[in-house]
Amino acid sequence: MNLRPLGDRVVIKKVEVEEKTKSGIVLPGSAKEEPQMAEVVAVGSDILNDEKKKDQIKVGDKVIFSKYAGTEVKIDGEELNVLKLSDILAVVE
Repeated sequence: MNLRPLGDRVVIKKVEVEEKTKSGIVLPGSAKEEPQMAEVVAVGSDILNDEKKKDQIKVGDKVIFSKYAGTEVKIDGEELNVLKLSDILAVVE
């Protein structure tokens, strides 16, 4: 993949989480909500050049993001989202 976000943008890849009901039934993809957890794939230059922002997020972090945030793109068969840093709500540790 060769996608470099500009400014304070972040590229993320959604993480698929297998969901089960309390009785142990695995829910198919069509029955689940869209995941709001993702892995950071790339960060923009404004983030890399700002010490405070640089400490907040880095490539490889798992994050929670706003439900309808960003723009979906498909590159090399991979579905990615490009969104602003402010649309990321939390880093999962």
